[in-house]
Amino acid sequence: MKTKLLSLVLVSVASIGLSGCVLNIGEGDGQWSNSDSWERVQDQNRANLAKLSLGMSRDQVTTLMGTADFNEAYIKQDKEISVLYYRTQRIKGDGTTTKDECTPIVLANNAVVGWGEKAYHNM
Repeated sequence: MKTKLLSLVLVSVASIGLSGCVLNIGEGDGQWSNSDSWERVQDQNRANLAKLSLGMSRDQVTTLMGTADFNEAYIKQDKEISVLYYRTQRIKGDGTTTKDECTPIVLANNAVVGWGEKAYHNM
């Protein structure tokens, strides 16, 4: 009985003592919590855009660029058009990425046919 009571006291003291220990790993709570994290993403996206080439498949683009911030898809003149948007410039410091802060990559029938605003508007 005495051993059980002593064990209970030791466990209780250890629990109280360890309850104040908190370990925080990472840069913050959200994607843009660190003031330069959006800058790193933009810089990386701009660097990766320079590695794009016409004719790349959608899989090759997403392997190079990662997940798009936005995407669209539609059919035009029997072509399947996909547009992937990647953040490349900051417009407003509101913590939210919008399409006007992104560069579009245009794919027709699963092949890159252009990127940037001119390519998007020519579709």
